[in-house]
Amino acid sequence: MDQEEDRNEIYREALHLHEEHHGKLEIRSKVPLETRRDLSRAYTPGVAEVCRAIQKDRNLAYRYTLKRNSVAIVTDGSAVLGLGNIGGYAAIPVMEGKAILFKKFAGIDAFPICFERFQTDFVDQVKNIAPVFGGINLEDIAAPRCFEVEEALQDIGIPVMHDDQHGTAITVLAALLNACRATKKQFEDLHIVVCGAGAAGYAITRLLRCIGYNPDVCQSVRDIVVCDTQGIIHRARKGLYSNKYKFILADETNRSGRAGSLSDAMEGADVFIGVSGPGVLSEEMIRRMNDDPIVFAMANPVPEIMPDKARHAGAAVVGTGRSDFPNQINNALAFPGVFRGALDAFASRINDDMKVAAAHAIAEYVPRPHLEHILPTILDREVTRVIADAVKKAAIESGYARDF
Repeated sequence: MDQEEDRNEIYREALHLHEEHHGKLEIRSKVPLETRRDLSRAYTPGVAEVCRAIQKDRNLAYRYTLKRNSVAIVTDGSAVLGLGNIGGYAAIPVMEGKAILFKKFAGIDAFPICFERFQTDFVDQVKNIAPVFGGINLEDIAAPRCFEVEEALQDIGIPVMHDDQHGTAITVLAALLNACRATKKQFEDLHIVVCGAGAAGYAITRLLRCIGYNPDVCQSVRDIVVCDTQGIIHRARKGLYSNKYKFILADETNRSGRAGSLSDAMEGADVFIGVSGPGVLSEEMIRRMNDDPIVFAMANPVPEIMPDKARHAGAAVVGTGRSDFPNQINNALAFPGVFRGALDAFASRINDDMKVAAAHAIAEYVPRPHLEHILPTILDREVTRVIADAVKKAAIESGYARDF
């Protein structure tokens, strides 16, 4: 069976699975409801005493309710997988899938909250559902709105993270640290090309350049050139003022002032990081890179270049977002542990130090990385605990942990 036939078979099996079970998620009671006494304690009249206690001190919600171990997975359906703006209804299967990953790998009770299209009061709507949750995972919200939403929700008292941005960036940083160990390259000397200036590209770039990050905990690469569909982003390019976030990228990257196409950007690069679209990277572009280049082609389901072609062109390390090739670089490796650590610390937010700590925890989990093994497998549940411990420690040390 070739890859296309296998993919079509998976599609058929997925439809059958979802139809048979009517989704992938359910709610179960933690307490018995077999007697009248059970009912009196779990519901009325006993529950009234719990309500009165929380009314006097809302932080007691962490002691008496599901809040301490729950996450809302919030989307408007505007940028779902590679499917685009498909809306809240069509986004439900993806958010359900995310919820069961939270439960399987981190023991977190996560719930899909899918809004139908983007409303002007979206931020207020998310704020209004926050009381029941210990954290909010923003998911599949199109750029640049995703940046604005995440920024607006940072001070609501619980951790809020747009996983498409930071989960991806954390995993890329971990992969790059270990790719450098495998190729003997120096992280701080890297010249990197990021292809894609949306949510993931923006966050990856800022993390690798340590913009806004604590320099004591974050290494910074030498320089990054970011490309979008119009080519290299640089300070003199027309139209940047209409997009605040691309303007920021222009201001913070491309110190040599390069202009031109993706092919021009690849000249003399050490690393290619693709979060764009299928087939945009050619073998000839890889041949223009420095010796033993690192290629992370993460567009899904079809990467910027297929791994065999990248290796044929001379790439030393090749990573994709897919599970059927070595070196899968997927945000699912990061987000369960990041939220587990944040919840365990009762953190008020997920700050930069916590993200960097997560990346180093992932990298260090692989003791001897080599060209085809730079990251742990997503199915290794122990890595979640390692990330969680590192994130909790960083939250405490940076002053964002609380004690309820």
